[in-house]
Amino acid sequence: MEEKREQSVNDMPDRPEGWTEEGAIEAILFSAGDPVSLDRLASVTGCTSASTKKILQQMQLRYESSESGIMLLELENTWQLCTKQQYFDTLIQIASHPPKPHLTEVVMETLSIIAYKQPVTKAEIERIRGVKSDHAVNKLVEYDLVREVGRLDAPGKPILFGTTDQFLRNFGISSSADLPELSAVEKEDFRAEAEAELAAGEDVSKAEQIRVEV
Repeated sequence: MEEKREQSVNDMPDRPEGWTEEGAIEAILFSAGDPVSLDRLASVTGCTSASTKKILQQMQLRYESSESGIMLLELENTWQLCTKQQYFDTLIQIASHPPKPHLTEVVMETLSIIAYKQPVTKAEIERIRGVKSDHAVNKLVEYDLVREVGRLDAPGKPILFGTTDQFLRNFGISSSADLPELSAVEKEDFRAEAEAELAAGEDVSKAEQIRVEV
């Protein structure tokens, strides 16, 4: 069995300059996050299980004797990189201040529509953007920048969306009335969209009236 193993090691492709078994194992454990089995590490690096375990034990000693905040933990024939216990309090401070959400251009565009036209339904948002907005709206709700503020008094009772207090804090304003003034182009876009909605509503009313008269 060991001979077959050595043969498979010899069949491994050439490694880049500077590549080492220890470095490969460290990179695998760092990127995996979860425990990785000894056999899996051996198969990926091309080492025997015995050689891989020896490397892991050497790494474990190195982490323990250094000033690193990382330690190497063995759990039932699996290995995992973990933070040392003495740094838990420091990590909690970081965890209690999560990074601000990353807002893509699509999400920002959706947020702008909600902020300036609130309360607004998802259907209205999609009419303005011209595309489905489920993902963008869901992300904004997840980030606590947008919330449900009620239901429109119309068939189906669609949800109305508006901005949250978190939105005001994130953008440094005290109320939605303090939103930056829209540019002339943006105002024209909103005005045209509002007129289109009004015209559509009038067309529906006329159609209903004609149907009743007939």
